[in-house]
Amino acid sequence: MSGEKLYLSNRELATNYRNKQAGSEADTPLFFDDLLAPASLSIKSFREKAISSSCYLMRRNGLRELKYLFMSPAVITSAAQAFGGKHLFLYNPKTSRLCGSRAFSNATMQNDPIAQQKRAVRTKVRKDLKAMTPSERTQQDIAVQKFVLEAPWFHSCKSLCAYISCEALREVDTSKILSEILGCDTQTKKKLYVPRVEDKNSYMRMLNISSMDDLIANSMNILEPAPLDAAGNQRENVMEATQPVDLLVLPGLAFDRSGRRLGRGGGYYDAFLNKYKELVTKQKWKQPLLVALAYSVQIMEEGVIPVTAQDVPIDALVSPDGVIPISSAAKERLCQA
Repeated sequence: MSGEKLYLSNRELATNYRNKQAGSEADTPLFFDDLLAPASLSIKSFREKAISSSCYLMRRNGLRELKYLFMSPAVITSAAQAFGGKHLFLYNPKTSRLCGSRAFSNATMQNDPIAQQKRAVRTKVRKDLKAMTPSERTQQDIAVQKFVLEAPWFHSCKSLCAYISCEALREVDTSKILSEILGCDTQTKKKLYVPRVEDKNSYMRMLNISSMDDLIANSMNILEPAPLDAAGNQRENVMEATQPVDLLVLPGLAFDRSGRRLGRGGGYYDAFLNKYKELVTKQKWKQPLLVALAYSVQIMEEGVIPVTAQDVPIDALVSPDGVIPISSAAKERLCQA
């Protein structure tokens, strides 16, 4: 990377700029600064980091003009940590080369020991999950969902966010939990929000659904809520709701009993959780209970999972052996049950 002048960009911006250089009229409405939206690091903070290293991040200036200066490996690494590096791309205008996410991730990882440790844990857990037999998975799916459905904190919650499990990702099944929520009568029905990934920049919304029929398969064949309901209206976004959720049921790749959670590397949940916690604090609402679901092989010894300031800890963990309360909030709610 040394000696090269590279754009730090997302795929859409770099691809469109490359097309424009080739004579196309293609342009993009996405400003580079928008990539900061899902990160807790502000534009000002990141710019200060860049300037302190005598470098600047590329910015979109006006509608067409782009300007950049060479960015050092240290700043590239900072950008990776701030934005979820595997979803950023390096574009070399001299060679018209657009390096993919894997190349970018590998480049940053050489300067980031935490990223290396996370990758090692992910590799191990994926291997362990793949080794589980269908029978083992089914038994543990049933056990985990049973503990959730019988939990007083689940029965008492009036509104929640929950993930829609994907078998291909080997996530703990949530089908029984979702059926229980959506199948209740109107008087006792909980308000449910489920995730919709909007782009590859760690931006995810939680949208309200009232039926499994509200879901459609995305490009990766993962079920998500359609942005519009049957009447053509925008679905309610939990970030715009007038009332808070009591509970968030979270997926992940690895966890420990101290509350550490390791996702799949996209940063979608950590970005969302940081934003939602800020909203709850601003509105002076009670913070929701963050509960993750895990197979036995996903639970690590303490100290194995590395974390950064962007990683949001969980309050409780539900495994095939039961509920593991972690935070004081989780222990308090279990004692009240």
